[in-house]
Amino acid sequence: MSSSVNAGKVGVISLGCPKNLVDTEKMLGRFIEGGYTLTSQPEEADLLVVNTCGFKADAEAESREAILEMAQIKARHPGARLVVTGCLSQRYGEQLQKEIPAIDLLTGTTAYEQLIPLLESSTPPPAVAPPYSRSGEEAPRVLTTLPHTAYVKIAEGCNNPCAFCIIPKLRGPFVSREPEEIDDEVVALVEQGVKEINLISQDTTLYGRDLDRRLSLAELLRGLIEIEGVKWIRLLYLYPTLVTDTLLDLIAEDNPLLPYFDIPLQHSHSDLLKSMKRAEREKDLHDLIGRIRRRIPHATLRTTFIVGFPGETEEAFQHLYQFIEQIRFDHVGVFTYSDEVGTTAYDLPDKIALDVAQQRRDQLMALQQKISAEKLAQLIGKTLPVLVEGVSEESAWLLQGRLADQAPDVDGVVFINEGSAPPGSLVQVEITEAHEYDLVGRLVAD
Repeated sequence: MSSSVNAGKVGVISLGCPKNLVDTEKMLGRFIEGGYTLTSQPEEADLLVVNTCGFKADAEAESREAILEMAQIKARHPGARLVVTGCLSQRYGEQLQKEIPAIDLLTGTTAYEQLIPLLESSTPPPAVAPPYSRSGEEAPRVLTTLPHTAYVKIAEGCNNPCAFCIIPKLRGPFVSREPEEIDDEVVALVEQGVKEINLISQDTTLYGRDLDRRLSLAELLRGLIEIEGVKWIRLLYLYPTLVTDTLLDLIAEDNPLLPYFDIPLQHSHSDLLKSMKRAEREKDLHDLIGRIRRRIPHATLRTTFIVGFPGETEEAFQHLYQFIEQIRFDHVGVFTYSDEVGTTAYDLPDKIALDVAQQRRDQLMALQQKISAEKLAQLIGKTLPVLVEGVSEESAWLLQGRLADQAPDVDGVVFINEGSAPPGSLVQVEITEAHEYDLVGRLVAD
Protein backbone atom coordinates (compact mmCIF):
# COMPACT_ATOMS: atom_id res chain seq x y z
CA MET A 1 0.00 0.00 0.00
CA SER A 2 1.36 3.42 -0.88
CA SER A 3 1.80 6.04 1.80
CA SER A 4 -1.12 8.35 2.46
CA VAL A 5 -0.72 11.93 1.30
CA ASN A 6 -2.44 13.03 4.51
CA ALA A 7 -0.41 10.83 6.82
CA GLY A 8 0.84 12.31 10.06
CA LYS A 9 1.11 11.30 13.68
CA VAL A 10 -1.64 9.12 15.14
CA GLY A 11 -2.39 8.55 18.82
CA VAL A 12 -4.68 5.69 19.77
CA ILE A 13 -6.48 4.89 23.02
CA SER A 14 -7.74 1.30 23.34
CA LEU A 15 -10.36 0.48 25.95
CA GLY A 16 -12.11 -2.70 27.01
CA CYS A 17 -11.27 -6.35 26.57
CA PRO A 18 -8.34 -8.13 24.87
CA LYS A 19 -10.58 -8.73 21.84
CA ASN A 20 -10.83 -4.98 21.39
CA LEU A 21 -7.06 -4.72 21.91
CA VAL A 22 -6.48 -7.04 18.96
CA ASP A 23 -8.68 -4.78 16.82
CA THR A 24 -6.60 -1.80 17.96
CA GLU A 25 -3.34 -3.57 17.12
CA LYS A 26 -4.57 -4.32 13.60
CA MET A 27 -5.81 -0.75 13.27
CA LEU A 28 -2.31 0.46 14.21
CA GLY A 29 -0.89 -1.83 11.55
CA ARG A 30 -3.15 -0.19 8.97
CA PHE A 31 -1.95 3.25 9.99
CA ILE A 32 1.73 2.25 9.80
CA GLU A 33 1.07 0.67 6.39
CA GLY A 34 -0.63 3.90 5.32
CA GLY A 35 2.39 6.03 6.17
CA TYR A 36 1.38 7.29 9.61
CA THR A 37 3.73 7.36 12.57
CA LEU A 38 2.56 6.43 16.07
CA THR A 39 2.80 8.60 19.14
CA SER A 40 1.96 7.95 22.77
CA GLN A 41 1.52 11.70 23.34
CA PRO A 42 -1.99 12.81 22.31
CA GLU A 43 -0.88 16.45 22.21
CA GLU A 44 1.47 15.57 19.34
CA ALA A 45 -1.11 13.70 17.27
CA ASP A 46 -2.64 14.90 14.02
CA LEU A 47 -5.16 12.08 14.34
CA LEU A 48 -6.70 11.03 17.67
CA VAL A 49 -8.41 7.62 17.75
CA VAL A 50 -10.46 6.15 20.61
CA ASN A 51 -11.39 2.47 20.27
CA THR A 52 -14.25 2.27 22.74
CA CYS A 53 -15.96 -0.29 24.94
CA GLY A 54 -19.72 -0.17 25.55
CA PHE A 55 -20.29 -3.48 27.31
CA LYS A 56 -21.40 -2.10 30.70
CA ALA A 57 -22.27 1.25 32.22
CA ASP A 58 -18.85 1.78 33.81
CA ALA A 59 -17.07 0.86 30.55
CA GLU A 60 -19.34 3.23 28.65
CA ALA A 61 -18.56 6.02 31.11
CA GLU A 62 -14.82 5.42 30.72
CA SER A 63 -15.15 5.51 26.93
CA ARG A 64 -17.12 8.76 26.94
CA GLU A 65 -14.59 10.33 29.28
CA ALA A 66 -11.76 9.35 26.94
CA ILE A 67 -13.58 10.78 23.92
CA LEU A 68 -14.24 14.07 25.71
CA GLU A 69 -10.63 14.28 26.84
CA MET A 70 -9.44 13.79 23.25
CA ALA A 71 -12.00 16.35 22.07
CA GLN A 72 -10.43 18.90 24.43
CA ILE A 73 -6.98 18.14 23.03
CA LYS A 74 -8.35 18.50 19.49
CA ALA A 75 -9.81 21.91 20.40
CA ARG A 76 -6.33 23.11 21.36
CA HIS A 77 -4.79 21.89 18.10
CA PRO A 78 -6.50 23.21 14.96
CA GLY A 79 -6.31 20.69 12.17
CA ALA A 80 -6.28 17.63 14.44
CA ARG A 81 -9.05 15.10 13.80
CA LEU A 82 -10.90 12.78 16.17
CA VAL A 83 -11.99 9.25 15.22
CA VAL A 84 -14.17 7.06 17.44
CA THR A 85 -14.51 3.32 16.78
CA GLY A 86 -15.59 0.20 18.64
CA CYS A 87 -18.53 -0.96 20.69
CA LEU A 88 -19.77 2.39 22.01
CA SER A 89 -20.00 3.88 18.53
CA GLN A 90 -21.62 0.68 17.26
CA ARG A 91 -24.17 0.90 20.05
CA TYR A 92 -25.15 4.54 19.67
CA GLY A 93 -24.14 5.43 16.11
CA GLU A 94 -24.94 8.95 14.95
CA GLN A 95 -26.50 9.73 18.32
CA LEU A 96 -22.98 9.71 19.81
CA GLN A 97 -21.72 12.07 17.13
CA LYS A 98 -24.59 14.48 17.82
CA GLU A 99 -23.76 14.39 21.53
CA ILE A 100 -20.05 15.02 20.85
CA PRO A 101 -19.79 17.13 17.66
CA ALA A 102 -16.00 17.15 17.86
CA ILE A 103 -16.00 13.60 16.45
CA ASP A 104 -14.88 13.76 12.82
CA LEU A 105 -15.38 10.11 11.95
CA LEU A 106 -17.44 7.43 13.66
CA THR A 107 -17.10 3.75 12.78
CA GLY A 108 -18.34 0.66 14.55
CA THR A 109 -16.80 -2.66 15.50
CA THR A 110 -15.70 -3.83 12.05
CA ALA A 111 -14.13 -2.69 8.79
CA TYR A 112 -11.07 -1.12 10.38
CA GLU A 113 -9.37 -1.46 7.02
CA GLN A 114 -11.69 1.29 5.75
CA LEU A 115 -10.51 3.92 8.25
CA ILE A 116 -7.82 5.48 6.06
CA PRO A 117 -9.98 5.57 2.89
CA LEU A 118 -12.79 7.17 4.92
CA LEU A 119 -10.41 9.75 6.37
CA GLU A 120 -9.11 10.63 2.91
CA SER A 121 -12.53 10.76 1.25
CA SER A 122 -13.99 14.12 0.30
CA THR A 123 -17.53 12.82 0.71
CA PRO A 124 -19.28 12.72 4.12
CA PRO A 125 -18.62 9.46 5.98
CA PRO A 126 -21.48 6.94 6.07
CA ALA A 127 -23.45 6.11 9.16
CA VAL A 128 -22.19 3.27 11.32
CA ALA A 129 -22.89 0.03 9.47
CA PRO A 130 -24.55 -2.96 11.11
CA PRO A 131 -21.94 -5.21 12.73
CA TYR A 132 -20.65 -7.99 10.58
CA SER A 133 -18.09 -10.45 11.63
CA ARG A 134 -15.57 -10.79 8.88
CA SER A 135 -13.37 -8.32 7.05
CA GLY A 136 -12.24 -9.15 3.57
CA GLU A 137 -8.53 -8.78 4.25
CA GLU A 138 -6.17 -9.69 7.05
CA ALA A 139 -4.51 -6.61 8.53
CA PRO A 140 -0.89 -6.19 9.58
CA ARG A 141 -0.48 -5.82 13.31
CA VAL A 142 1.44 -3.74 15.84
CA LEU A 143 1.76 -5.48 19.20
CA THR A 144 0.97 -3.33 22.21
CA THR A 145 1.47 -6.13 24.73
CA LEU A 146 4.86 -7.17 26.07
CA PRO A 147 6.93 -8.51 23.15
CA HIS A 148 6.79 -12.14 24.28
CA THR A 149 3.00 -12.46 24.69
CA ALA A 150 0.10 -11.86 22.32
CA TYR A 151 -3.64 -12.34 21.99
CA VAL A 152 -4.95 -14.05 18.86
CA LYS A 153 -8.63 -13.67 18.05
CA ILE A 154 -9.93 -16.84 16.42
CA ALA A 155 -13.52 -15.70 15.83
CA GLU A 156 -15.73 -12.64 15.93
CA GLY A 157 -19.27 -12.15 17.22
CA CYS A 158 -21.45 -14.36 19.41
CA ASN A 159 -24.54 -16.56 19.05
CA ASN A 160 -25.33 -17.01 22.74
CA PRO A 161 -28.56 -15.34 23.97
CA CYS A 162 -27.31 -14.46 27.48
CA ALA A 163 -29.90 -12.13 28.99
CA PHE A 164 -27.36 -9.75 30.53
CA CYS A 165 -25.17 -9.28 27.44
CA ILE A 166 -25.39 -6.87 24.53
CA ILE A 167 -22.31 -8.15 22.69
CA PRO A 168 -24.21 -10.05 19.92
CA LYS A 169 -25.88 -6.75 18.96
CA LEU A 170 -22.53 -4.94 18.94
CA ARG A 171 -20.39 -7.61 17.32
CA GLY A 172 -22.82 -9.59 15.18
CA PRO A 173 -23.19 -13.38 14.90
CA PHE A 174 -20.35 -15.80 15.59
CA VAL A 175 -17.98 -16.23 12.63
CA SER A 176 -14.79 -18.28 12.83
CA ARG A 177 -11.59 -17.27 11.08
CA GLU A 178 -10.10 -19.78 8.66
CA PRO A 179 -7.51 -21.99 10.39
CA GLU A 180 -4.85 -21.12 7.81
CA GLU A 181 -5.18 -17.42 8.70
CA ILE A 182 -4.76 -18.20 12.38
CA ASP A 183 -1.77 -20.45 11.72
CA ASP A 184 -0.10 -17.74 9.62
CA GLU A 185 -0.70 -15.12 12.31
CA VAL A 186 0.77 -17.32 15.04
CA VAL A 187 3.81 -18.12 12.87
CA ALA A 188 4.36 -14.40 12.26
CA LEU A 189 4.06 -13.62 15.97
CA VAL A 190 6.53 -16.34 16.92
CA GLU A 191 8.97 -14.98 14.34
CA GLN A 192 8.69 -11.63 16.17
CA GLY A 193 9.67 -13.31 19.45
CA VAL A 194 6.27 -14.12 20.95
CA LYS A 195 6.41 -17.14 23.30
CA GLU A 196 2.89 -17.11 24.74
CA ILE A 197 -0.26 -17.20 22.59
CA ASN A 198 -3.59 -16.44 24.26
CA LEU A 199 -6.48 -17.53 22.04
CA ILE A 200 -9.61 -15.41 22.45
CA SER A 201 -13.13 -14.93 21.10
CA GLN A 202 -16.57 -14.44 22.60
CA ASP A 203 -17.07 -18.23 22.63
CA THR A 204 -13.78 -19.99 21.96
CA THR A 205 -15.17 -23.53 22.24
CA LEU A 206 -17.60 -22.87 19.36
CA TYR A 207 -14.71 -22.37 16.97
CA GLY A 208 -15.03 -23.95 13.52
CA ARG A 209 -18.60 -25.22 13.72
CA ASP A 210 -19.81 -22.47 11.39
CA LEU A 211 -17.16 -23.04 8.71
CA ASP A 212 -18.07 -24.82 5.49
CA ARG A 213 -15.78 -27.71 6.37
CA ARG A 214 -17.07 -27.71 9.99
CA LEU A 215 -13.99 -27.90 12.18
CA SER A 216 -13.59 -28.08 15.95
CA LEU A 217 -11.42 -26.17 18.39
CA ALA A 218 -9.38 -29.34 18.97
CA GLU A 219 -8.60 -29.57 15.23
CA LEU A 220 -7.38 -25.97 15.18
CA LEU A 221 -5.21 -26.60 18.23
CA ARG A 222 -3.60 -29.70 16.72
CA GLY A 223 -2.14 -27.46 14.04
CA LEU A 224 -1.06 -24.68 16.38
CA ILE A 225 0.85 -26.94 18.78
CA GLU A 226 3.07 -28.05 15.89
CA ILE A 227 4.32 -24.50 15.24
CA GLU A 228 7.95 -24.36 16.26
CA GLY A 229 8.76 -21.79 18.91
CA VAL A 230 5.38 -21.65 20.64
CA LYS A 231 5.97 -22.27 24.34
CA TRP A 232 2.53 -21.65 25.85
CA ILE A 233 -0.94 -21.65 24.30
CA ARG A 234 -3.72 -20.52 26.60
CA LEU A 235 -7.45 -20.76 25.88
CA LEU A 236 -9.66 -17.92 27.12
CA TYR A 237 -13.48 -17.57 27.14
CA LEU A 238 -14.63 -21.20 27.00
CA TYR A 239 -18.39 -21.76 27.06
CA PRO A 240 -19.16 -24.50 29.61
CA THR A 241 -21.42 -26.70 27.46
CA LEU A 242 -18.82 -27.10 24.71
CA VAL A 243 -15.77 -28.26 26.68
CA THR A 244 -15.55 -31.70 25.09
CA ASP A 245 -13.67 -34.80 26.22
CA THR A 246 -11.69 -34.63 22.97
CA LEU A 247 -10.50 -31.14 23.91
CA LEU A 248 -9.64 -32.24 27.44
CA ASP A 249 -7.65 -35.23 26.20
CA LEU A 250 -5.64 -33.00 23.86
CA ILE A 251 -4.84 -30.52 26.63
CA ALA A 252 -3.80 -33.42 28.88
CA GLU A 253 -1.07 -34.42 26.39
CA ASP A 254 2.51 -33.16 26.55
CA ASN A 255 2.29 -30.10 24.30
CA PRO A 256 2.25 -26.28 24.58
CA LEU A 257 -1.46 -26.22 25.51
CA LEU A 258 -1.75 -25.00 29.08
CA PRO A 259 -4.19 -26.79 31.41
CA TYR A 260 -5.82 -23.42 32.06
CA PHE A 261 -9.61 -23.33 31.85
CA ASP A 262 -11.17 -19.88 31.68
CA ILE A 263 -14.88 -20.73 31.78
CA PRO A 264 -17.27 -17.89 32.71
CA LEU A 265 -20.04 -19.67 34.63
CA GLN A 266 -21.97 -16.51 35.70
CA HIS A 267 -23.90 -18.28 38.50
CA SER A 268 -24.48 -21.66 40.13
CA HIS A 269 -28.22 -21.57 40.94
CA SER A 270 -30.28 -23.27 38.24
CA ASP A 271 -33.15 -20.77 38.45
CA LEU A 272 -30.75 -17.85 37.93
CA LEU A 273 -28.98 -19.65 35.09
CA LYS A 274 -32.32 -20.22 33.39
CA SER A 275 -33.28 -16.57 33.85
CA MET A 276 -29.89 -15.56 32.44
CA LYS A 277 -30.69 -17.70 29.36
CA ARG A 278 -27.66 -19.88 29.94
CA ALA A 279 -27.74 -23.40 28.54
CA GLU A 280 -26.25 -25.14 31.59
CA ARG A 281 -27.68 -25.87 35.06
CA GLU A 282 -26.09 -26.62 38.44
CA LYS A 283 -25.65 -30.34 37.72
CA ASP A 284 -23.96 -29.55 34.41
CA LEU A 285 -21.44 -27.32 36.17
CA HIS A 286 -20.52 -30.02 38.68
CA ASP A 287 -20.26 -32.60 35.88
CA LEU A 288 -17.99 -30.33 33.85
CA ILE A 289 -15.64 -29.52 36.72
CA GLY A 290 -15.54 -33.20 37.65
CA ARG A 291 -14.59 -34.20 34.08
CA ILE A 292 -11.83 -31.59 33.94
CA ARG A 293 -10.33 -32.57 37.27
CA ARG A 294 -10.50 -36.31 36.59
CA ARG A 295 -8.71 -35.99 33.27
CA ILE A 296 -6.33 -33.18 34.28
CA PRO A 297 -5.82 -33.21 38.07
CA HIS A 298 -3.44 -30.22 37.90
CA ALA A 299 -5.88 -28.09 35.87
CA THR A 300 -6.25 -24.40 36.68
CA LEU A 301 -9.86 -23.20 36.89
CA ARG A 302 -10.75 -19.54 36.35
CA THR A 303 -14.30 -18.24 36.18
CA THR A 304 -16.47 -15.16 36.54
CA PHE A 305 -19.80 -14.67 38.27
CA ILE A 306 -22.52 -12.02 38.23
CA VAL A 307 -24.23 -10.99 41.47
CA GLY A 308 -27.33 -8.84 41.73
CA PHE A 309 -28.98 -10.26 38.61
CA PRO A 310 -32.77 -9.59 38.70
CA GLY A 311 -34.45 -12.15 40.92
CA GLU A 312 -31.29 -13.20 42.78
CA THR A 313 -32.70 -14.03 46.20
CA GLU A 314 -30.59 -14.33 49.32
CA GLU A 315 -31.01 -18.09 49.01
CA ALA A 316 -29.65 -18.02 45.44
CA PHE A 317 -26.70 -15.89 46.54
CA GLN A 318 -25.89 -18.26 49.41
CA HIS A 319 -26.03 -21.11 46.92
CA LEU A 320 -23.36 -19.34 44.85
CA TYR A 321 -21.25 -18.63 47.95
CA GLN A 322 -21.33 -22.31 48.94
CA PHE A 323 -20.59 -23.37 45.36
CA ILE A 324 -17.39 -21.28 45.30
CA GLU A 325 -16.48 -22.55 48.76
CA GLN A 326 -16.94 -26.14 47.60
CA ILE A 327 -15.26 -25.99 44.19
CA ARG A 328 -12.30 -23.83 45.27
CA PHE A 329 -11.50 -22.21 41.95
CA ASP A 330 -7.99 -20.95 41.36
CA HIS A 331 -9.13 -17.56 40.05
CA VAL A 332 -12.51 -15.86 40.33
CA GLY A 333 -13.81 -12.54 39.04
CA VAL A 334 -17.11 -11.18 40.37
CA PHE A 335 -19.16 -8.48 38.65
CA THR A 336 -22.25 -6.65 39.83
CA TYR A 337 -25.12 -6.83 37.37
CA SER A 338 -25.39 -3.84 35.06
CA ASP A 339 -28.89 -3.03 33.79
CA GLU A 340 -28.24 -2.43 30.09
CA VAL A 341 -30.85 -1.14 27.65
CA GLY A 342 -31.19 -3.57 24.76
CA THR A 343 -30.65 -6.73 26.80
CA THR A 344 -33.54 -9.05 27.69
CA ALA A 345 -32.63 -8.78 31.38
CA TYR A 346 -33.42 -5.06 31.25
CA ASP A 347 -37.16 -5.87 31.22
CA LEU A 348 -37.02 -8.41 34.04
CA PRO A 349 -38.75 -7.63 37.37
CA ASP A 350 -37.27 -7.99 40.87
CA LYS A 351 -34.25 -5.76 40.36
CA ILE A 352 -31.62 -5.91 43.11
CA ALA A 353 -30.43 -2.72 44.79
CA LEU A 354 -26.89 -1.76 43.83
CA ASP A 355 -25.68 -1.62 47.44
CA VAL A 356 -26.95 -5.18 47.99
CA ALA A 357 -25.18 -6.39 44.83
CA GLN A 358 -21.95 -4.68 45.90
CA GLN A 359 -22.13 -6.27 49.36
CA ARG A 360 -22.58 -9.67 47.73
CA ARG A 361 -19.63 -9.05 45.44
CA ASP A 362 -17.46 -8.08 48.41
CA GLN A 363 -18.45 -11.25 50.27
CA LEU A 364 -17.52 -13.47 47.34
CA MET A 365 -14.22 -11.70 46.76
CA ALA A 366 -13.30 -12.01 50.44
CA LEU A 367 -14.05 -15.74 50.23
CA GLN A 368 -11.99 -16.13 47.07
CA GLN A 369 -9.10 -14.15 48.54
CA LYS A 370 -8.94 -16.68 51.38
CA ILE A 371 -9.11 -19.64 48.98
CA SER A 372 -6.43 -18.13 46.74
CA ALA A 373 -4.09 -17.49 49.67
CA GLU A 374 -4.49 -21.09 50.86
CA LYS A 375 -3.84 -22.51 47.39
CA LEU A 376 -0.79 -20.34 46.76
CA ALA A 377 0.68 -21.20 50.18
CA GLN A 378 0.85 -24.82 49.00
CA LEU A 379 3.35 -23.77 46.33
CA ILE A 380 5.99 -22.59 48.80
CA GLY A 381 9.13 -24.69 48.36
CA LYS A 382 8.22 -25.85 44.86
CA THR A 383 10.28 -24.98 41.79
CA LEU A 384 8.09 -23.98 38.84
CA PRO A 385 8.55 -22.58 35.31
CA VAL A 386 7.97 -18.82 35.11
CA LEU A 387 7.70 -16.62 32.03
CA VAL A 388 9.75 -13.50 32.82
CA GLU A 389 8.03 -10.21 31.94
CA GLY A 390 10.76 -7.80 33.01
CA VAL A 391 11.40 -5.37 35.84
CA SER A 392 8.44 -5.11 38.19
CA GLU A 393 6.42 -1.92 38.49
CA GLU A 394 6.46 -2.54 42.23
CA SER A 395 10.23 -2.10 42.52
CA ALA A 396 13.22 -1.71 40.24
CA TRP A 397 14.92 -4.33 42.42
CA LEU A 398 12.42 -7.05 41.46
CA LEU A 399 11.77 -9.01 38.30
CA GLN A 400 8.20 -9.97 37.52
CA GLY A 401 6.86 -13.03 35.75
CA ARG A 402 3.93 -15.41 35.56
CA LEU A 403 3.29 -19.09 36.11
CA ALA A 404 1.42 -21.07 33.46
CA ASP A 405 -1.71 -20.74 35.60
CA GLN A 406 -1.50 -16.93 35.69
CA ALA A 407 -3.02 -15.30 32.62
CA PRO A 408 -1.81 -11.80 31.67
CA ASP A 409 -3.68 -8.83 33.13
CA VAL A 410 -6.29 -10.77 35.12
CA ASP A 411 -4.41 -13.10 37.49
CA GLY A 412 -1.57 -12.66 39.95
CA VAL A 413 2.17 -12.56 39.24
CA VAL A 414 5.46 -13.96 40.54
CA PHE A 415 7.98 -11.48 41.93
CA ILE A 416 11.58 -12.70 41.55
CA ASN A 417 13.81 -11.19 44.24
CA GLU A 418 16.93 -13.26 43.54
CA GLY A 419 18.58 -13.78 40.18
CA SER A 420 18.33 -12.18 36.76
CA ALA A 421 16.86 -13.24 33.41
CA PRO A 422 15.84 -11.41 30.22
CA PRO A 423 12.17 -10.68 29.46
CA GLY A 424 10.50 -13.45 27.51
CA SER A 425 12.67 -16.21 28.97
CA LEU A 426 11.18 -19.28 30.65
CA VAL A 427 13.08 -19.92 33.87
CA GLN A 428 12.84 -22.12 36.93
CA VAL A 429 11.82 -20.27 40.09
CA GLU A 430 11.68 -21.63 43.62
CA ILE A 431 8.63 -20.18 45.39
CA THR A 432 9.61 -18.72 48.77
CA GLU A 433 6.58 -16.60 49.74
CA ALA A 434 2.85 -16.58 49.01
CA HIS A 435 0.33 -13.78 49.38
CA GLU A 436 -3.38 -13.50 48.55
CA TYR A 437 -2.88 -13.42 44.79
CA ASP A 438 0.87 -13.09 44.14
CA LEU A 439 3.97 -15.17 44.77
CA VAL A 440 7.63 -14.42 45.52
CA GLY A 441 10.54 -16.61 44.49
CA ARG A 442 14.20 -16.91 43.55
CA LEU A 443 15.69 -17.90 40.24
CA VAL A 444 17.11 -21.43 40.21
CA ALA A 445 20.00 -22.18 37.84
CA ASP A 446 19.18 -24.80 35.19
